[in-house]
Amino acid sequence: MSKYKVVHYINQFYAGIGGEDMANYKPEKREGYVGPGQAFKSAFKGNAEICATIVCGDSYYNENMEEARKQILEMIKEEDPDLFIAGPAFNAGRYGMACGDIAKAVEKELGIKSFTGMYLENPGADSYKKDIYIIETKNSAAGMRKAVKKMTSFAMKLLDGKDILSPAEEGYIKRGIRKNIFAEKRGSERSVDMLIKKLNKEKFTTEYPMPKFDRVPPSPAIKDMSKAKIAIVTSGGIVPKHNPDNIESSSASKYGKYSIRRFKEVICDDYETAHGGYDPSYANEDADRVIPMDVLRDMEKSKRIGKLYDFFYTTTGNGTAVANSIAFASEIAQELKSEGVDAVILTST
Repeated sequence: MSKYKVVHYINQFYAGIGGEDMANYKPEKREGYVGPGQAFKSAFKGNAEICATIVCGDSYYNENMEEARKQILEMIKEEDPDLFIAGPAFNAGRYGMACGDIAKAVEKELGIKSFTGMYLENPGADSYKKDIYIIETKNSAAGMRKAVKKMTSFAMKLLDGKDILSPAEEGYIKRGIRKNIFAEKRGSERSVDMLIKKLNKEKFTTEYPMPKFDRVPPSPAIKDMSKAKIAIVTSGGIVPKHNPDNIESSSASKYGKYSIRRFKEVICDDYETAHGGYDPSYANEDADRVIPMDVLRDMEKSKRIGKLYDFFYTTTGNGTAVANSIAFASEIAQELKSEGVDAVILTST
């Protein structure tokens, strides 16, 4: 008999139920391992077993977070496991948010050790790294074998009650938590050693890495706005009624492009917001509050701008991965440039 009991959480895709078409799949509990759980079973080598697997669709969890969390916690409580593992989610944004949220809840509300795994740029990593351990993985399921190996090793340390060492030693994403340790040398000596290595162009590891920011130089000012073509791009989630392209309410994996050629303003009969990160009532009442087309039409009529571009671009910004945002921006920018657009008004919430 295995030494420890583990409950595993996966989404609808890894359970073999389906992709986006089944993303609203409600939580269910299955006995034993499912999908990637088989790799965990092999890696545990009999020291632990997956007694149950919880399956839930990514959209269902993110759009019904409180209810989904409550249902899944009850399922886990029934199993009384020693450990809860979620994922790995790699770079799947909604999956990562679900893994992070349920792992946090299991540890906080049930007092059961828990952790997950995901890519560094997954929005779930940034949202939950201070609350739980998140083993860093590759950005896709191609890294499953290595992810399972790292996660299994970490799981056994948690289960055996061993000390968890630094992120660099254990492979989890930095949590922003400082811990006092005893070092062989004083800080002044260590800093001089690093400086000498840097001067000699030798390899060294800083003890205080600085964040890296993407800096974009501003474009030159438009000389004559009366001849400029202006476009609207928003992360406020304004979409045609019933969200025909199914843009996610959070952790967006896509954006939409919609014609406004026939509109003088964006009226509530035609548009609404798909955004899940703010009170939608004001945007649904008047979408011009998020994309100010009424004002821009007045400016177009009075020749303060040359022309309002015939389409606007939209997505939801909350929880959306930086990598996805960069990809969206690159595609949109290329298209706008080819259409002779001179400037873009970016709006959010």
